[in-house]
Amino acid sequence: MKNNDNNSSSSIDSRFNQTLKNVQGLLKGRSIPGKVLLTRRTDPPEDPSVHSPGFGRSFSENDAGISDRMDMSKEAEARSTSKLNNNATTNKLKPSVSSIEIASKDVQKIPMGARATDSARVMKFTKELSGTTVILERLRELAWSGVPPYMRPNIWRLLLGYAPPNSDRREGVLRRKRIEYLDSVAQFYDIPDTERSDDEINMLRQISVDCPRTVPDVTFFQQAQVQKSLERILYTWAIRHPASGYVQGINDLATPFLVVFLSEYLEGDIDNWSISDLTPVKISNIEADCYWCLSKLLDGMQDHYTFAQPGIQRLVFKLKELVRRIDEPVSRHMEEQGLEFLQFAFRWFNCLLIREIPFHLVTRLWDTYLAEGDALPDFLVYIYASFLLTWSDKLQKLDFQEMVMFLQHLPTQNWTHQELEMVLSRAYMWHSMFNSSPSHLAS
Repeated sequence: MKNNDNNSSSSIDSRFNQTLKNVQGLLKGRSIPGKVLLTRRTDPPEDPSVHSPGFGRSFSENDAGISDRMDMSKEAEARSTSKLNNNATTNKLKPSVSSIEIASKDVQKIPMGARATDSARVMKFTKELSGTTVILERLRELAWSGVPPYMRPNIWRLLLGYAPPNSDRREGVLRRKRIEYLDSVAQFYDIPDTERSDDEINMLRQISVDCPRTVPDVTFFQQAQVQKSLERILYTWAIRHPASGYVQGINDLATPFLVVFLSEYLEGDIDNWSISDLTPVKISNIEADCYWCLSKLLDGMQDHYTFAQPGIQRLVFKLKELVRRIDEPVSRHMEEQGLEFLQFAFRWFNCLLIREIPFHLVTRLWDTYLAEGDALPDFLVYIYASFLLTWSDKLQKLDFQEMVMFLQHLPTQNWTHQELEMVLSRAYMWHSMFNSSPSHLAS
């Protein structure tokens, strides 16, 4: 009887180890679920009638994303969730073998290239935006897989709750909020230093130092007027949010908003943009939209930027646990070398990966961020686990010093949308497997 039990236990362990190997195989491109992996396809010629400002890329290139999340097999996710929950009490740390296999197999059943065409996606977005009241849940489902660049300004305002879903109220609300921002700038920014406290003077000085350092590899951000706009937005935000004030890294978080809202007025490649081509009223409106959207984003992660930034520390710990469950060899190697996750991942959470990937990919990544809504902080853990494990094999060959240098200068400079979609694909799959059973990630 004991031998039978041992054989059964050995069989389960063997199946579990094989399942983990299958999941780890995703990192090496050996066994990717067709539904969530981009296929290299020939895009139809871009319709010249579809205006696509941004980074000089076609709509097809910018939005060749994961298939709409609504199209993801609900049955697979439900079965995965149910299995994980049923096994949570019997196995605190080890995910159910069958639950991972079911989730992985169900995802793989869906054929390659099952993604809607670009024109069909545009029609879906247009339909959602054309109603008297936008159904935000549907918009989130669509936006998760990428938003057409020329639709981003309106969709981002809606996703963040800055613009109301009711179209009749939208224009009036935006006008009022833009006036409120102008009033705040006049009250807090456009005043002499003699009317500021010492702390406020020091904070403004720090912001003025950080603005020229923001996205230094994109020449657009080196324009004096752009830096002045950034300074006004950041200082006004910091004064109105005294619980955190200004924290380095928040300057990075304002840049995607600035680029997206500028794209309503400036065409072509960002390197050719000049903010001086815009009227003061337009600049003011853009700044106001950046300010309010930044505020909405940070409202959902307030403890990321308060004293000691406890929210980020908590997520870094979760990231370490998740990596340990998914890829034990690389986790063990990092631990043996004495590399702490805080040494590299703190910046990832603080700046939301803006400093780690080419800037032309940032707005696509942020489509997914904003579509996650209140759930974003927890989903970041899965994105960053997927991001880190892109280099699993490489990391296992490096010692402590080499790993530190490698992780501070990751080789993403030649990344395209395809690499980013791969990261998001794995994150979505692992989230489906693990998130419904948080006890599996308990220490």
